[in-house]
Amino acid sequence: MRLRHIEVFHAIYHSGSLTRAAQVLHISQPAVSKTLAHAEQQLGFKLFKRSKGKLLPTEEAHALFPQVEQLYRQLQGVKSLATNLQRDAEGLIDLAISPALGFDSIPLAIAQFQQAHPKVRFRLQTIHNDEALTTLIERKAELAILFDPPSYPGTETVEIAQVPIKALYPKRLFADPPARLSLSQLAEQQLIDISDSGPVGQLVWRQLQEQQLQPHSQQQVDTYFIAARFVAYGLGCCAIDALSARGNRNADVAVADLQPALSCPLQGLHLSNKSLTKLTQAFLPYLAKAITQLSNEL
Repeated sequence: MRLRHIEVFHAIYHSGSLTRAAQVLHISQPAVSKTLAHAEQQLGFKLFKRSKGKLLPTEEAHALFPQVEQLYRQLQGVKSLATNLQRDAEGLIDLAISPALGFDSIPLAIAQFQQAHPKVRFRLQTIHNDEALTTLIERKAELAILFDPPSYPGTETVEIAQVPIKALYPKRLFADPPARLSLSQLAEQQLIDISDSGPVGQLVWRQLQEQQLQPHSQQQVDTYFIAARFVAYGLGCCAIDALSARGNRNADVAVADLQPALSCPLQGLHLSNKSLTKLTQAFLPYLAKAITQLSNEL
């Protein structure tokens, strides 16, 4: 018996009618009748007999059915697997990201990923760390990608990259703009306070405290983008992640490495009871590569 024979036999066996079998299989009744006749011709015996307008299985059909049922279930399993594989190939990657990723790294990673997976769709939203758990619980995103996200019960983290922290300063501040600056050198200047902006700012301010440095700060902001814009207008210096620094480049602003180097972990956060899709797992190395590439270009 061929696969089509098995499908038709199974449908008629359960429905007792050519018409209902055709409806189940989404084909015409003549097609069902023709396939049944072909199956019976190959087998050399009848599978059904008519009785009071119904098709009743013959003894031979009853004998065949257990094996046919097993084959039919396997066939349905193959079809289901094929559908899932197609959904993965043409599916959706649903992410909530730190705003810093939106400047260049996410666009670059998606552009490179879609060269290999042109049918995959992306849905993105920007969030801050304190919104991560609600976003995941409410199924607004599959994965939240953030700087050093909090550890919540019922969640797991995925390591993605270590993002360097850079110093931004107005070029006119130094006659010979340095390529490296220490925190003590930054603390001697007007330093824009980003201690309440999230993990990057908190990391910088902890380092300042550990070194017992007291920076001069006349401005306090809660986003790295605003801090970078303040630097562009000569209002001070700041220390922010390399992705935000690259995304806010300005002709009047210089970027320096911190000495000693500082970096902040970029991690993905997802619910423990919901494994990441294969597509999302496949995308993360592209993002890590893009972050490394962009950070090294500064």
